[in-house]
Amino acid sequence: MSSPRFPALPLELARTMLATAVDEARRGLAEGGIPIGAALFHRDGTLLGSGHNRRVQENDASIHAETDAFRKAGRRRDYPECVMVTTLSPCWYCSGLVRQFNIGAVVIGETDTFFGGHEWLEELGVEIIILDDEECRELLGTFIHAHPELWHEDIGL
Repeated sequence: MSSPRFPALPLELARTMLATAVDEARRGLAEGGIPIGAALFHRDGTLLGSGHNRRVQENDASIHAETDAFRKAGRRRDYPECVMVTTLSPCWYCSGLVRQFNIGAVVIGETDTFFGGHEWLEELGVEIIILDDEECRELLGTFIHAHPELWHEDIGL
């Protein structure tokens, strides 16, 4: 669903944006963390900030991929023109971040591993694009299989 303020984000651009988030997820995995990545873009494709889940690395439960990317993007005045790109459906914490700052669109790599708050965001008028990306699913699925206790700790189960 596109935002009433903007035309739908082209799928090819969404896939290109997702590549940045996947790179961040790989970076997080290489650091010994949970392989979830995110990036904040302007709708025109300009990268504003990217990050990954660093809860393990920083011993800080609040550093999810989306919050890391958001913080690295710095202060903005154009959040409705921004796109949060994430390898996994955003949890309620990260969905709240999108809502709080009125980010206009969210691109999601996959929703099979975890089904977060993206339907709520869509009901509120946020454009949601789910790419159903196999690489995103594989990265996290392999990690969960190898580290179920860490995954369950992070996801709050």
